[in-house]
Amino acid sequence: MDGPSPPADLNVRLTSDNLSIRSALGEVIAALKARRVDPDALGSVEIVLAEALNNVAEHAYAMRGDGLIEINGHVMPGQLQFDIVDEGAPMPMGDAPEGCAANLDVPLGDMPEGGFGWFLIRQMTEDLTYLRSNGRNHLSLTLAVI
Repeated sequence: MDGPSPPADLNVRLTSDNLSIRSALGEVIAALKARRVDPDALGSVEIVLAEALNNVAEHAYAMRGDGLIEINGHVMPGQLQFDIVDEGAPMPMGDAPEGCAANLDVPLGDMPEGGFGWFLIRQMTEDLTYLRSNGRNHLSLTLAVI
C-alpha cells in the first residue's frame, strides 16, 4: 500500500452481520459484471471477499453485527484490487495469517475447525497486504484477471 490508492471504481459500506455481508457480495459482483469483468474471475472474487469479510465479522468484530466495514474496488488491466477497511480488533501478530491447507487424509472429526480460509485467500490472490493504521485495519487483496 504505497501512497494513496486511485479513486475506487466501486465502494460498498456495510455492517458486519451475515445478511449485510451477503448483500455486499452481491453488490460487488453486480458492479463487476456491469464493468464487464471476465465472468471466470467472479467466482474467485466472491470466494476471496466472502472469506475476508467473514473473518472481519468473526475476529475483528467478535461476531458483533454492528461493526462497520468498507470495501473499495479498483478494476485495472489484468487485475482487480480490493481494499477492505474496518475498525475492529487488529490482526494477531500484526499480520494476516498464513493459513494452512486442509489435510484430507484424516477422519472428518479430526480436522481442525479453522485456518483454511486464509490459505484459500492467499492461494487465490496475487498480492495481499495488511496494515493497521489510526485504529483501522486495511487489508488489500489483488486478484489476477485473464
